[in-house]
Amino acid sequence: MQTLAETVAERIREKVISGTLTPGSHLSEMVLCEELQVSRNTLREVFRILTKEGLLRYEANRGVFVSTPSMSTIIDIYRVRRFIECPALAQAHPRHPGTQRMRLAVDDAHLCREAGNWLGVGSADISFHSAIVELADSPRLSSFYAHISLELRLVFGLLQDPEFLHGPFIDQNGEILLELEAGRSVAAAEKLEAYLLRAERFILGAYARVAPSG
Repeated sequence: MQTLAETVAERIREKVISGTLTPGSHLSEMVLCEELQVSRNTLREVFRILTKEGLLRYEANRGVFVSTPSMSTIIDIYRVRRFIECPALAQAHPRHPGTQRMRLAVDDAHLCREAGNWLGVGSADISFHSAIVELADSPRLSSFYAHISLELRLVFGLLQDPEFLHGPFIDQNGEILLELEAGRSVAAAEKLEAYLLRAERFILGAYARVAPSG
């Protein structure tokens, strides 16, 4: 059973995943205690948990902030994603339950695009790639990837233009899924690897334009 601090930490993680909390955001103890209905001691334990995970950072005399990814972090995230996602997809069976979750994520992304909900598109994209990892049937790998997904959302939030960021990749997710559904898992993995390389270059280019100098 989760402790209260662990439950509250999960709620803050969800705020990051949804894009509600963005990189560099200052977390007010007073506001969060009231919103989450917890004591300051509990919230400080939550901050310790999430700081240890790298999701938050503490600055002396300033307080607690949502972490801001660096360029080297982005490069490492995409390296890890290729190591995990591509083999999982290459060895997948088209009737695996994860395939259906990929389909649901693709459909959700299209609905969000039609509604102009670009933060929702970002969440659907993360769900799509988490479902790819589920194809490996490894709870440990899925748990590890959940943390990668949190860091990825921080990267997305840093760019502050979700339509520009996610627009080009919605249909590419669909193309990857079609290959898997047709039983061409190796071809799907090849498309995914090319996709991740393009996405990395795309995000690094966008990051270089918005990153603070110095």
